[in-house]
Amino acid sequence: MDLRPRQRQNVTLDLTPLIDVVFLLLIFFMVSTTFDRQTELKVELPEASEQEVEELEQEEIRVQIDRNGHFYVNEKELVTHDLPTLMRAIRQASEEDNPSIIVESDKQAPFQAAITVMDAVGQLGLTHLSFAADQMDQQ
Repeated sequence: MDLRPRQRQNVTLDLTPLIDVVFLLLIFFMVSTTFDRQTELKVELPEASEQEVEELEQEEIRVQIDRNGHFYVNEKELVTHDLPTLMRAIRQASEEDNPSIIVESDKQAPFQAAITVMDAVGQLGLTHLSFAADQMDQQ
């Protein structure tokens, strides 16, 4: 029998692979955060060229949107500026089944207001929708 005390082996943990993985993760996050800057999308709104438009014998309802997103139907401001009120005002202003809706919007008007008008026209089942634009300068 061997009763001599055995030497304990030193247990060591090799940290080199762990350091390598942490270093690679650090590099990955540093590189990926440099693309955090949002790119700005420049949108140029179209301008209408001068054209002759055939006049149709159809009722027109003008929906104006001011810069604050407030709605006007045939130049009468709505009490509240939400979808049900807009739909009710368009229905009351129309004498025909399918009138022509012309949307006139301020340049600074919120995009959501135009979407609300399109939604109201779609829910009412109207098919004649157009957007008014200024004529561009011919030089």
